[in-house]
Amino acid sequence: MQPRSDQRVGLAYGVTAYTMWGLLPLYWHLLDAASPSEILAHRMLWSLPVAVVILAVLRRWSWIGPLLRQPRRLALILVCAVVISANWFLYIWAVNAGHVLEASLGYFINPLVSIAFGVLVLRERLRPLQWTAVGVGLLAVLVMTAAYGKVPWIALILAFSFATYGLAKKGIKLDGIEGFSAETALQALPALGFLVFLGLRGESSFTTGGVGQALLLSACGIATAVPLICFGASAVRLPLTTVGMLQYLAPTFQFVLGLTVFHEKMPPERWAGFALVWLALAVLTWDALRTARRARTALADAAARAGEAAAGGAVQAAEAVQAADAAQESAQESAAARNAAAPPPPGLTQ
Repeated sequence: MQPRSDQRVGLAYGVTAYTMWGLLPLYWHLLDAASPSEILAHRMLWSLPVAVVILAVLRRWSWIGPLLRQPRRLALILVCAVVISANWFLYIWAVNAGHVLEASLGYFINPLVSIAFGVLVLRERLRPLQWTAVGVGLLAVLVMTAAYGKVPWIALILAFSFATYGLAKKGIKLDGIEGFSAETALQALPALGFLVFLGLRGESSFTTGGVGQALLLSACGIATAVPLICFGASAVRLPLTTVGMLQYLAPTFQFVLGLTVFHEKMPPERWAGFALVWLALAVLTWDALRTARRARTALADAAARAGEAAAGGAVQAAEAVQAADAAQESAQESAAARNAAAPPPPGLTQ
């Protein structure tokens, strides 16, 4: 178990990470003079030098050689890079096109999609309450589809793309900064080529939008890397259930921003859909907490039984030693008695 002070530090890192992710719409909105594709390209390009600096500070280079000799893992990293790029592009576009609320819905739905992937792809077995949560989440999508007359495709693509990203990451088995570095290494060259193309056409806001715009675009790498680093620091210090609950902070912040800053409409049917999703997440969280509590109780009981068994074994061993000592003393007394009763050896008689 992590020390309490270490858990407090982990909680601070986790809240920082998810708060920064939740407030990213404000940052992307500052860059709305650029096209979503240009913002994405800068995010991909400037993430690489940030990753290199972090690796240099931590001196983590040993993973690169073995990775280059494993084509399957390289292919999965390519899949991750493509999928997360699509996720980033759609999210940036949604923010600057006035769909912050639907984008937040996508990240609320994401845990439910990840559970569905676990069943369909990894053949995992769900508990009854997990099935209930998935069913309620599906009902939420159907309600909003019927109310709007169209599928909430922004939310669904964001949810499914991020769940696919998480699924592919399971097969790579790299730590956060290593995985981030490998992905950005694949993203950087295409991003650089696209930005050069925009510059040659005179369509680059990096060169035409002034110093402030150029600095904001350059800082995309920092805006991408810092919350990821904080998340990694949090994940190694906190229980998985706590990290799972913290993940709802980001879409909650996005939801609040959509209502209060971007002034998006929330008709009754959208409230109904969000309410169903929140109900599903509440069921999912309660089930996770209950399961974790039962696991801790079972572990404590097992440890107590093991302690009792060890104590009982020690008592039995002590009793056995005492019995052996008593038997030895009895044997010695019997031998002395036999020796006293036996006739003396020849030559010792008077």
